[in-house]
Amino acid sequence: MGICDAVAVAKILNATLVIPYLELNPVWRDSSSFMDIFDVDHFIDVLKDDISIVKELPKEFSWSTREYYGLAIRETRIKAAPVHASAHWYLENVLPVLQSYGIAAISPFSHRLSFDNLPMDIQHLRCKVNFQALTFVPHIRALGDALISRLRYPEGSAGEMGSNYLQEVTGAGARKNAGKFVVLHLRFDKDMAAHSACDFGGGKAEKLALAKYRQVIWQGRVLNSQFTDEELRSQGRCPMTPEEVGLLLAAMGFDNSTRLYLASHKVYGGEARISTLRELFPLMEDKKSLASSEERSQIKGKASLLAALDYYVGLHSDIFISASPGNMHNALVGHRTYLNLKTIRPNMALMGQLFLNKTIEWSEFQDAVVEGHQNRQGELRLRKPKQSIYTYPAPDCMCQA
Repeated sequence: MGICDAVAVAKILNATLVIPYLELNPVWRDSSSFMDIFDVDHFIDVLKDDISIVKELPKEFSWSTREYYGLAIRETRIKAAPVHASAHWYLENVLPVLQSYGIAAISPFSHRLSFDNLPMDIQHLRCKVNFQALTFVPHIRALGDALISRLRYPEGSAGEMGSNYLQEVTGAGARKNAGKFVVLHLRFDKDMAAHSACDFGGGKAEKLALAKYRQVIWQGRVLNSQFTDEELRSQGRCPMTPEEVGLLLAAMGFDNSTRLYLASHKVYGGEARISTLRELFPLMEDKKSLASSEERSQIKGKASLLAALDYYVGLHSDIFISASPGNMHNALVGHRTYLNLKTIRPNMALMGQLFLNKTIEWSEFQDAVVEGHQNRQGELRLRKPKQSIYTYPAPDCMCQA
């Protein structure tokens, strides 16, 4: 999303864009660059008629480095860009720097461009970047296609794991009776559990461990900490556990014949935490079960590439559902809306209230889940003011008039 906004800002300023530098996330600790994740040549080619893009700075600007900006206040560093800034702000505050020095480095840049009151050609460009220009590197797409093939044609695939993805996918295309599969984005890692400040049934030890983690990562500054667990759940602010999302899926009619792909990083609590989900859905697969260690060697330990693979499989699934809202959920909801694909958006407040009811019968729970999700299964939702164009691509990205 930041990359899309960077292209839009470059267009607004009539400037050349240098391929963005990706910050090192303190939680994921992945140093993967833009070129490690995205097909940079495709990116530049698709946008060649819109803006000029270079892979690295020209020699005359080689002094403009992170180290240079880290040592002192620099005239060419723009660090005061407000959240959701207008196009006018960039013309007033960044263009003069560009005109004086020939270069401007904007950091931080997350969420630094408004979703409203922008020229329609800028909005269309953001859509073009998001849905056409940004594609993953070939080896991610090839492995993703292989996993999708193994999900659709599971017979014998476990013994066919090799490095020739293309041959495997081409062969799958000739087969008939492709099976369907659901991708579940299980957003239940330690980072998410700690930041939510919710109680997940692990007792005093778990509470202390998550509180300590919050202190280390966010210095204890977590908004949810001021609310009780019951208040958070009733407001839909707690991520669903693997057991809870399993019950949601079962209530909606998915059963032990459903082929489920689990898209996740490290599940908080490990295998023990997802054992109930696996009992409900014995055909559940993930990256490790579908691909050999040799196939995963290029992405091992790289959170961004692992997420890219999950995103790719999620994009091509028959149904996508996320256990709680977040960046991955929002991006895939928007992308699948753009492609007219089915996405289930859990009613988090309803689910929180249902799980607080310890005496509810299964039939009552099932009826409430079905009724509460009748209009949350991929229906087109038009973007409202201040909402993200990347989560709600209609009408800006999808309508001619």
